Amino acid sequence: MENYKTRNDVPEKYKWDLTDFFKDINEFNIEADKVSKQINLISNYIGCTEDSDRLFEYIEFSNELSSNILNLAIYAMLINDQDLSKSDGVECVGKISNIETEYMVKSSFFEPELLKLSNEDFNKLFNNKKLLKYKELLNDIYRYKEHVLPKEEEELVSLLTQTAENYSQMSSTLLNSNHDYGEVIMEDGTKEKLMSTNYRRLMKKCSREKRKDIYIQFNKVIDRYASTNASLLDGYVKTNVILSKIHKYKSTWDQKLFDLELSDKVFDSLTKVAIDKKNILKKFYDLKSRVLNINKCLPWDSPIELYKINKEYTIEEAQDIILNSLKPLGDDYINHFKNVFDDRCIDYCQYKGKCSGGYNVSSTTIKNSKILMSFNYDLESISTISHEGGHHVHHQYIYENNIDVYRNIPNIVAEVASLTNEFLLSYYLSNSDDKEEALVGLSNIIGVFVSNFFGAVQEADMEREFYKYVEAGGTLTKDYLDKLSEESIIKFYPKEKLDHEYEKNLWTKISHYFMFYYLFSYAVCVSVASYVSNEILSGNKEMLDKYMKFLKTGNDVKIIDIFKILGINLEEENVYIKAVDNFELLLNKFNKLYSD
Repeated sequence: MENYKTRNDVPEKYKWDLTDFFKDINEFNIEADKVSKQINLISNYIGCTEDSDRLFEYIEFSNELSSNILNLAIYAMLINDQDLSKSDGVECVGKISNIETEYMVKSSFFEPELLKLSNEDFNKLFNNKKLLKYKELLNDIYRYKEHVLPKEEEELVSLLTQTAENYSQMSSTLLNSNHDYGEVIMEDGTKEKLMSTNYRRLMKKCSREKRKDIYIQFNKVIDRYASTNASLLDGYVKTNVILSKIHKYKSTWDQKLFDLELSDKVFDSLTKVAIDKKNILKKFYDLKSRVLNINKCLPWDSPIELYKINKEYTIEEAQDIILNSLKPLGDDYINHFKNVFDDRCIDYCQYKGKCSGGYNVSSTTIKNSKILMSFNYDLESISTISHEGGHHVHHQYIYENNIDVYRNIPNIVAEVASLTNEFLLSYYLSNSDDKEEALVGLSNIIGVFVSNFFGAVQEADMEREFYKYVEAGGTLTKDYLDKLSEESIIKFYPKEKLDHEYEKNLWTKISHYFMFYYLFSYAVCVSVASYVSNEILSGNKEMLDKYMKFLKTGNDVKIIDIFKILGINLEEENVYIKAVDNFELLLNKFNKLYSD
């Protein structure tokens, strides 16, 4: 295992190549100055909706300008994340933040102006054939006619809500930076400072008794400041509640459904299956208890994988494993995935100063996405590459088959591509001649399903409940959220009571609560990915063809219709039931292999 002290120590082949965005920061600054001047030209297009030719010109101009701003924003983020210790990244982020605000304010005239048009005048615009390629884009804006305010009011709301993201930032800062969790004396006598970023790693290194001590030490601090976190969440939720009222929605949930163009049936069916099938979770916990040789899984056992080995893999070995696991998707898919490696799209290695975590970020005008990760030479790292690489290849197909305005894929669709890859990787590993590697492969996808299906549905359902509470006049407090959390855990998990009082504070650690009903997306996508991967592995050529079409479909198609390409109706329980049934089969396969 290689240990790098600084970014300079990392071989070039393991760093991402950002030159398809900008050659260097100097070129970034030149483009930023150019974009700032172009933003001033936006005012020339005020009134453009009265003339279809000028409207077409504005859309072309605005699309190019917003794409350039996005490229600047992505580059700034990447430069900053690759080395947080350097000030040039921070300066780039600050510069583009000001540009984004200026663009948002200057372009805010357009939607209210478009929405002033009568239905008849709006439809007349498309007598100009040039506008037909933007028809779905304009339709998607126009359907918000009843929910967008006049220009001056929208500008005022925009200015007043710019600080809404501060709630998330403050919560994250408290959890990850400000809290002093103290030191941990490890079992070998060494001392380590306990942090949110190393909590799971330390837990995995310790005996069960030591894990309990660390769990209590960590959560005692979390609990002490939970009231502050509740206040931040309350402020964020109330901001969204006020905005939904201002924009004439019945509720925040009604707003989310309107945005997605989905019905309650999708999420009600998903929630019902999760509750009805929670007995399968008992089977999982019983199996985990047996493997760990304990009587019962308790909260401090949660970070421990179902099965773990210490085998190390080089980056090149990881690449080979991934490409072999994805062969069922066909040669074209494999060639697209090779681009991820050959074009140096991944920043693999960790060192002091690099941002932690992993992500894939894409531009609407650049084919190659960029992936940040921390390669730890283990199967979890291989899984991360497969997951984020799935997003990358999905973007490549979207880029090749859609114009730029239809290349933004909603999360509730995007996660299918990444999770399908994780299923295929795990199935591939489960057939390995190395029995331990096979068990780890199964352990990985079982863990993915538990967190992304059962965990995500429980947390998302709780989110719906506390929004309802605030909309009815309530205030989110520690006591309320603790009580709701306890009720929710018992509702969705095979528990009659909590195993430790600190289980109630789980809500304090869920950053997705500051992302406005994001969590359900994971559960929908893991269900679809489970179904699709099984069908493809069974040799269903028709499903493979459908899946490739799914990957190439842009956001000019409604979400519900994108899934219908796969033969899936999200409103029906069938796909969710099949996903849980498959989860049970994975448990059975693991149990048999482990017993053998």
